[in-house]
Amino acid sequence: MATQNRGCLTRRGIADSPDEAAAAAELRRTHTAASSTAAAPTPSPLLLPQLRRQSRNSTPLRASAAAPPPVIASACSLVEIEERGEREVRTEQVTWSAMSTRSAFLAAGVAIAAAIFLLRPASDLSRDLGEAVADMILANATIYTADPAMPFAEAMAVRAGRVLRVGGYYSVKELKGRHTMELNLSGNVVLPGFIDSHVHFIDGGLQLARVPLRGVTSKDDFINRVKEAVKDKHPGQWIFGGGWNNDFWGGDYPTAAWLDDISPDNPVWLSRMDGHMGIANSLAMRMAGINKNTNNPVGGTIMRTTEGEPTGLLVDAAMKLVFDVISEVSIHERRDALLRASRHALMRGVTTVVDVGSYFPGKSEKQVWQDFTDIYEWAHSVETMIMRVCLFFPMPTWSRVYDLIHEKGRMLSQWIHLGGVKAFLDGSLGSSSALFYEHYKDDPRSYGLQLVDMDYLLNTTLELDKSGLQIAIHAIGDKANDMLLDMYEKVVDLNGMKDHRFRIEHAQHLAPGAAKRFGKHGIIASVQPDHILDDANSAGKKIGIERAERSSYSFRSLLDGGAHLAFGSDWPVSDINPLQAIRTAVFRKPVGWEVPWIPAERLSLDDSLKAHTISAAYACFLDHVLGSLSEGKYADFVILPSTSWNEFGSDITDHVLATYTAVTFQLHGSRKKAW
Repeated sequence: MATQNRGCLTRRGIADSPDEAAAAAELRRTHTAASSTAAAPTPSPLLLPQLRRQSRNSTPLRASAAAPPPVIASACSLVEIEERGEREVRTEQVTWSAMSTRSAFLAAGVAIAAAIFLLRPASDLSRDLGEAVADMILANATIYTADPAMPFAEAMAVRAGRVLRVGGYYSVKELKGRHTMELNLSGNVVLPGFIDSHVHFIDGGLQLARVPLRGVTSKDDFINRVKEAVKDKHPGQWIFGGGWNNDFWGGDYPTAAWLDDISPDNPVWLSRMDGHMGIANSLAMRMAGINKNTNNPVGGTIMRTTEGEPTGLLVDAAMKLVFDVISEVSIHERRDALLRASRHALMRGVTTVVDVGSYFPGKSEKQVWQDFTDIYEWAHSVETMIMRVCLFFPMPTWSRVYDLIHEKGRMLSQWIHLGGVKAFLDGSLGSSSALFYEHYKDDPRSYGLQLVDMDYLLNTTLELDKSGLQIAIHAIGDKANDMLLDMYEKVVDLNGMKDHRFRIEHAQHLAPGAAKRFGKHGIIASVQPDHILDDANSAGKKIGIERAERSSYSFRSLLDGGAHLAFGSDWPVSDINPLQAIRTAVFRKPVGWEVPWIPAERLSLDDSLKAHTISAAYACFLDHVLGSLSEGKYADFVILPSTSWNEFGSDITDHVLATYTAVTFQLHGSRKKAW
């Protein structure tokens, strides 16, 4: 049963519990910040020869000098503001009679949200239904469309959350009606909403509330962060955390001994940044039954001392020994994690994610399906989805995916798309489990781990492909990538040519000639540029400098060979930050480096933007509705602080001012300038 809040254009379901009600209500709150207003910058001309900048009679956007906190403005929050008498809507522009604590920057953001959710009389709505009238027009903008038919534009019209027209201002102005909101962006750069092609979304949201170990650079800092977390726990409660990278403090792996003195009464599990290794304290190992006599499971390793005692480090399938004794995270915690993750992504300009789920070597497949039913379908039923998701499921459950798509179709709604299935072939470089032709430099006995039987993988992929399901398989080492390329070629030979869009997740280290093989069958390389920031300093130690520089992150070679590049973050392995990833792909300079790492593999800004927008949409069969600011597609876009294309190209910003989707507008303070 659903109820409609007075004045809202969307319907909200009745939650099943106070916690669920709170989660649903969270999206209807607005936050205010005390700040003073500053004048908008003088509009600067768009520095592209084919476009002319002209002054417009449209509403300029202004920002406060002090950055307000992020805000999500929705239809209901606008209603609440209106009912308190804080908003007055006029025909040609919005005038805000805001309280003194509400900044002009915030008002501008909610004004844009109002372009879709203006509370117009029913008669006005019905009168416009048969007419091409825009709800909102962006004017005086620097719009990068990611559409080769019109790469740049200066204006865009939006109606009902979709792009109505893009082009010159006078062409777009024809679509202006009595109730159209027109916004003067004063030259600010507008991009399509970013698509993150590889995330573990719920896990990322959970990690935001756990012990943060990303960026820790010393043993003492590592221990102190865990020690602080223990203070807030009762005896017996688990301590969870993640994101640590031992290369940041010299390479030594943590051991249970680091943790035992500070957590004698609390079991601890801390995952490495790549998700293929974790550290347990002695109490957690005792609970899991791990001791000197425990055998390594198939596809996993228990790291040991020279005397054979477990150190606390578990690799890939060995992690399941601890996972089996960890109490499941509650549904309410995971629902909170979805909202937390969505806000975190929106703040960075991400409007769509490809969620490959809480599925790792050693983990049960059931969590992914529980997240689908208990988290995503629930959020959709109570209309609290604010992030578009494309979901991939564990390969062993492929028949269930097929039945679901056959029953409901691929598009469950504008928010939830059913993508395909995912599997693992090898592990990761940092945990020495990525599969290579040559041994690891720091461990001559190891070539990595093969996590699945190739006959099973081939036969299953043949059936999946015949059934029309998209396949995404994890491969990092050069041997693992070649094995997948060989297998995909066999599938094409046996099943015939069609639009397969096979994916290789990571494609991190490639043997000579492998990049061209991607292009032969249009295989998608789903890659994560920001992993360069972690591996540039450590890959040489793991596999040798010559091998690392010959094979690592071959983005330019992949594109030149005809592959489709799709950028992602692998969050929470790396943070979800598309602008930083684009900067990394363009410059390939880790922090402290004066020269690029493997400069021949650098990408242009245009190639990098496409890999996070239209190419990423193509990689998950969503390019017909997402990925570019083209007529008819969803009007998901971000606004940057850069006020010309030249400015953006010469200094790629690391943050967005605002993120827009059909029913949300995420607003952020600028640290550099007002707009």
